[in-house]
Formats: sequence, structure tokens, C-alpha cells
Amino acid sequence: MGPAFLFGARAAILPPMTLLYSQRDILPTHAVRPLIDRYGRQISYLRVSVTDRCDFRCVYCMSEHMEFLPKSEVLSFEEIDAIASAFIARGTRKIRLTGGEPLVRRDIMELVERLGGYIGSGLDELTLTTNGSQLRRHAEGLARAGVRRINVSLDTLDEGRFRAITRRGRIADVLDGIDAAAEAGLKIKINMVAMRGVNDDEIEPMMAWAHGRGFGLTLIEGMPLGEVGIDRVDSYLPLKELRQRLAARYTLEPTDHRSGGPARYDWVKQTNGLLGFITPMSHNFCESCNRVRLTATGQLYMCLGQDDMVDLRATLRTDGPAALDAALDRAMQLKPKGHDFVLDRDHTGPALSRHMSVTGG
Repeated sequence: MGPAFLFGARAAILPPMTLLYSQRDILPTHAVRPLIDRYGRQISYLRVSVTDRCDFRCVYCMSEHMEFLPKSEVLSFEEIDAIASAFIARGTRKIRLTGGEPLVRRDIMELVERLGGYIGSGLDELTLTTNGSQLRRHAEGLARAGVRRINVSLDTLDEGRFRAITRRGRIADVLDGIDAAAEAGLKIKINMVAMRGVNDDEIEPMMAWAHGRGFGLTLIEGMPLGEVGIDRVDSYLPLKELRQRLAARYTLEPTDHRSGGPARYDWVKQTNGLLGFITPMSHNFCESCNRVRLTATGQLYMCLGQDDMVDLRATLRTDGPAALDAALDRAMQLKPKGHDFVLDRDHTGPALSRHMSVTGG
């Protein structure tokens, strides 16, 4: 049965879950065969990169002169929809759209609306991570489609420093986009990559600003992915060290709050807000990993820090949606126990040649 079955005229008049039933006899809210890897971890969270393109060139994420993928290699919305429905059928409860910058993809709201149609029919949550530059245009549409919360990547509140980190961004556009998202009723969490000698002096001001507006703040350690033109050893800041520094001035109360990802959260008593820590370098969180990543070209990576992958685009285009189920089983057998990031003067090159924007942040 070829892709035409899913993408033809019949598909245009069927709601998303009808397509799901047409592939296999399941109850979408209770997966018959959950996705469980060889280490017993259940996969319930799919991150989907809808494009490798971005309107910024953040220094820790990509090189200044990136060569982006030809559009012909990028998954169509219909293909993303088919893959997403296959995951939902196997127990995926959360989908996050990433990039690159997901909101720069043409007609992106069409995909958001498609995937939003699964909420309550197997899917609990649809979210996205964005740099905020396009939020003014899309915030209300995201809320209408069923998105309830978003992550906004923001590493500084200083205009000049923002321009240096992003190489071309305008902080005014991002702050305006955050305002638009708040006005639309979206819950906002700020993601901040902590970099020694770059923005480590802004951690406390950022926390005060974010918590003052009712936003969460999550700090992230830099990861050695792709050549980006900066010295990652010099800029690497272990979050254990940073947490100790903050704990000397603030009351950090550990919480059991979880957002579905790898962050661990403290409640900051003085600012009345959540502070998250994502520590892929200093303390990996692989033992509880519930995530896989789909690239914009349809490669399913079971680990951000490893090269094991299954080509779902080839599976779908060659054998049709009925073949996706077996491909997901194969992926579970390939999912590694954990990643092997190392960053020191003896390992100064990237752990992997692909950039974060290719795999999806």
C-alpha cells in the first residue's frame, strides 16, 4: 500500500484520527503496544524538527555561514502527520515542534492545526520551542490550535550581547513576541544556555525578570554538536557549579515538578518561580530518557548524542505508512543506553558533526 493511500484525495476529507484507524485497528488513547526500548524505558515524547532553517545564527548552535538542506529533502506536512500518528498509536503523549526555528517554515500553522487535532485522541500535549522572533504573528494561532505552553530560547536581555550571540537577531522582536504569547494565554518557559564569560553574569537578572513575569527559567549546559566557531571548553559552565553559586544567595527548594523532558526543577523562594537545570554534560539523565527526535529530513535519532538512527522518510516513501510500525520497533532496539559527550582540552572537537539545528533542539 503506497503513500498515495494517505496523501490522496480521500485523505483530504478525513479527520486525522480517521487516518490513524485506517492504518491499524487500535484505540488511540490506550496504545496496544507501547514503545519500550531494550533498557525498559517507555518512549512517550517525540520531538519533531520541522526545518533546519533559522533566522538566527546562535554561536553555540550553528556556524555563521550555514548551508541549509534543499527543500526537496524536507518532510512534507502530510509525512510528518503520518509519522506523528504512528507514534501516537504506540503511546506517544507529547509532541514538541522544534527546528531550526519552527515558525519560519512556510504555512507552519497548517501543521500545527493538523497535530493539534490529535489532542484528546491519544495526544496529551503539543508544544514548541522557538526563538520568539515570529511569535507576534503566530501566538494566537498557536493557542487556537491547542498549544498551551511554549519554550522561548533567550540567552540575554542585553541588546548588544543578544546581537553578538545570535549574530543577527533583534531582541525587540523577541520581547514583543513573548508579549504576544502571554497575551494569547500561552504559558511560557525561558530556555537559557549558560556560558562562562558570555552570559553567566546575567543568570540572576534573567531569573528575576522571568519569575517576575510568571515565566519559568531553565538553564542548559552547552553541548559539543557541530563546528560552530567558538571555544566550547572556555565557555562551558557546569550547572552544578552554577547551582551552588545560586544556592549561596537564594533558597532553592527541590521539587517533583516535571515537564516531560530532562529538566530537574527547584522552586526559588525569593523570586517565587521555577528554575530548571538541564545537565547533559555534568550529570546525564539517560536512565529516565523517554524521548526520540525526528529530523526535518525524516531520520529518527534515538539519542541526541549518538548517531544511531532509522530513516522513516525512506520507509514511508518506499513502503507506505503501514511500514512505520515495524520501523519504530527497529528504532527501539537501536536506542542506546546513553550519550558519551566529553568536553576538555583533549576532546575539543564536536562529539558529533551534525549541528543541533539539524537534529532538532
